[in-house]
Amino acid sequence: MAGMNGKTVLITGASRGIGEAAAHVFAEAGANVVLCARSGDDIGRIASEIGAKALAHPCDVSDHTEMEAAVEAAVSTFGGLDVLIGNAGVIEPIARMEEADPESWGKAIDINLKGIFHGMRAALPVMRRGGGGTILSISSGAAHGPIEAWSHYCASKAGVAMLTRCLDHEERGNGIRAIGLSPGTVATQMQREIKSSGINPVSRLDWSDHIPPEWPARALLWMCGAEADHWLGEEISLRDPDIRSKVGLG
Repeated sequence: MAGMNGKTVLITGASRGIGEAAAHVFAEAGANVVLCARSGDDIGRIASEIGAKALAHPCDVSDHTEMEAAVEAAVSTFGGLDVLIGNAGVIEPIARMEEADPESWGKAIDINLKGIFHGMRAALPVMRRGGGGTILSISSGAAHGPIEAWSHYCASKAGVAMLTRCLDHEERGNGIRAIGLSPGTVATQMQREIKSSGINPVSRLDWSDHIPPEWPARALLWMCGAEADHWLGEEISLRDPDIRSKVGLG
């Protein structure tokens, strides 16, 4: 696993699920963690559980000025930014295209896709001044194939995969490591929302089919190390047994 002592990690969507698990995993590895989410109460609770190495900073990733302020808070509190984890994302509203509300569809794009860009854009100047950094984004199998009633999610995650490739193309020479993580289905609140929709085969999966959020959190930590450099600009899938073995997962 990557040595994280003294490093600073900013995590979006940190109020629950993968983001919450990642905050604990990175803090346990020695990192300072900046927790960002719209729910100030939730990230405040998690930060208090972690202690002095954690900062809760309420943030709406769909607003680029708020994302810039979050990065500034990381720098002013901990002296820099070494890792950005773009995890914030929504699955609602689940609807077939003929029934989808255009405004709600667009809001999902604002969070899932534009939110990733806003994080990258805010982090890049700081990381470049610091000599480099790692930017990890949560992708999905939905980025690579259509799923009924998920047009917003599939389109946004496909965009995230391409943003990662573009970032690597532009910034690898400046020491920026960009990688995506496709975790598969994870036992989080998002899966409960999918289950309640009753639409498409994913909603019919048994809860035992989903992996715990600690697994992708540990994978994100592993991705900060040189062993993951083979996947720069690409995507790592936790469905791959070889990857699970490398990360040390069951």
